[in-house]
Amino acid sequence: MRINRVKQLWRQGKPAVGGFLAIPSGFSAEIMAHAGLDWLCVDLQHGCIDFVDAVPMLTAISTTATTPFVRVPGNEPSMIGRVLDAGAYGVIVPMVSNRAQAERAVAACRYPPAGIRSNGPNRAALYGGADYQKHADREMACVVMIETAEGIEKMEEIISTPGLDAVYIGPTDLALALGLAPVMDNEEPAHVATVTRILETCKRHGVVAGIHTAGSRFTQRYLDQGFGMVMLVPDRLALAGYVKAEIGRLNGWAPGTGG
Repeated sequence: MRINRVKQLWRQGKPAVGGFLAIPSGFSAEIMAHAGLDWLCVDLQHGCIDFVDAVPMLTAISTTATTPFVRVPGNEPSMIGRVLDAGAYGVIVPMVSNRAQAERAVAACRYPPAGIRSNGPNRAALYGGADYQKHADREMACVVMIETAEGIEKMEEIISTPGLDAVYIGPTDLALALGLAPVMDNEEPAHVATVTRILETCKRHGVVAGIHTAGSRFTQRYLDQGFGMVMLVPDRLALAGYVKAEIGRLNGWAPGTGG
């Protein structure tokens, strides 16, 4: 079976840097995959992507060594199984707030007797190999997000869930849960303290800690702090940021002015 290169890095104690995809396009997914990131996540929660868009995007990513993840819209086993069958090698489950919800996510990522995933890997067997079912439980990454008030309160029971590979922080939802403005790269002391507490709890339980950022400055900060899964850039900001930067380099011209 094709190994999960991200989980291989984690087993070696090394971090994995990735990106998120919100644009429903196999071509843009392929461009991002050729950029050299460790992983890319097709975002079915907040992106403009449906399942029918996700399949060719996963296919495009598989033309490279980049590991494909999918963030599902919610903690629904049928959808988790469906994206795994389509070739995702990791699933990010949002808004997990307690141990029971974390257990539900883990079970959806594993075949019986370890879990409840139904057998039917379809495209996953083409991507992963003919022995996919034999090794899938080891190679599929189950990642849950802590980003609610209840999740913050119950982080210990969530992070200690058997079979959980990683916990991923959504900084803006975490900020809202703390009564703060939904800022991505957040310097608020309460936010910084909560992020640090999640990281430390993950380290104590041997679980990888992951987090979203808006760019390299905070990506480097979190890598230095010990996070093992950090998002460097989403596709939409990469596109907009490059165009804005190029416009800013022009002399004597501004949008809408004609010069």
